Formats: sequence, structure tokens, C-alpha cells
Amino acid sequence: RRDVKASGVFVLGIGHGNKLLTELHNCHLTKVYTVGGLFGKATDDFSDTGNLVEKTTFDHITREKLERILAVIQGTNQKALLMYSNIDMKTQEAYELAVKGLIRPMGKSPPIITAVRCLWFALPEFQLEIHCLHETQQYLRKMVHEIGLELKSSAVCTQVRRIRDGVFTVDDALPRTRWNLQSIQEAIWNCQLKVETELEKTLGHGENSPLHQLDGDTA
Repeated sequence: RRDVKASGVFVLGIGHGNKLLTELHNCHLTKVYTVGGLFGKATDDFSDTGNLVEKTTFDHITREKLERILAVIQGTNQKALLMYSNIDMKTQEAYELAVKGLIRPMGKSPPIITAVRCLWFALPEFQLEIHCLHETQQYLRKMVHEIGLELKSSAVCTQVRRIRDGVFTVDDALPRTRWNLQSIQEAIWNCQLKVETELEKTLGHGENSPLHQLDGDTA
């Protein structure tokens, strides 16, 4: 899902694609966002368009201080990731999953930040790249707010843009000017292989994959 204040990749299914969306959801794949922030004020909904709650100073904040907070966030979330993955990290299975990048909660969990870094910093503005699981965009806005508090200031979120949703990136997205039958068909075929590869890798699907059913229906 993606709320109305966010932008970027939004995946839709057509026909058997609706079943594929469920299958991909069960893979619990990482989403990636660029998130903009502005130090110096707080609002009631954590966004820059919300009702102003307070203004604060921010001159004491440096990029180094921000990156230290981000490192703490990532470290705390890595522990949560291992806990909700229910994997014994001393086993060969855990090692093989780690090598393949498949350590992830395969069930419900709170939002988990798997990676976060500062893309640019120019007071009072900053931009983060956030890799996450089971998030909402409002959760990311609140995260910006909490970063401001940790830095003894305040902050609002100015932008949430999803640049990757599992196997889909902004390069796969169709701008509004290409919302036509031919472009949609081309997009489906272009993404078919990587969707099938991910389902096979994560869920072990083969000939029973909905993509094979789609091939049969369209042959």
C-alpha cells in the first residue's frame, strides 16, 4: 500500500497478477524509500503540511551526529529482524540464508528498518534512504520526528518516495502518460522473469507458479 501523501513505485495486479501480489506479499520483500526531513519544527502529523506544534533550534546538529543516530536505529532493528525471523544464527541454514539475503520475518512483525543512510545534509534539510519491511509511510514520517527528538531538536518529514517495492523499481514504473494497453502489456512481460525468479527463490515455486498459468492462458 501507499498513502496519498507518498509518491513513487505502486504495484498493481491484473487478472492472475492479483494472485501474484499475494504471493509476493508472502515473500516479505524489502521496500526502499527516499525520505526528506526538515529540522526545526514539529507538527501534529509529522509532515511539513501538518499543524505546527513547536519550533526549535537546530544549529547544533551535524551530519556526524545524525549518522550516529542512524547507526543506533539500524543496530536496534537488526536485532529485531533476527528475533522475528526465528532463525538459530549458529546453524548452517542461517548462514546460507544470510548469504542469499533471505533473512527476513516470514510472518507478521512490527516495522523493521533493515538499512538506513544519509544521502545528503544541508541544515535545516536532510534526506535519508531507508530499507524496510512491514512499514507504513506514516511510520517513516514518525521516524523522522523521533530522529529530531534524539538530536535535541525537532523535525518534520517533507517527502516520502518509494523507489523500490520488492523486485520492482522506479525504472519499471509507468508514468501517467504511458497508461495505455500496449505499455501495460510490455511492463507485465518485462517484469515476468524477475517476479518468477523471486517466487522460486523465496517460496520454492516452480511449475505451479501463477506465472506459468498466465503463460498458458495467453498462449
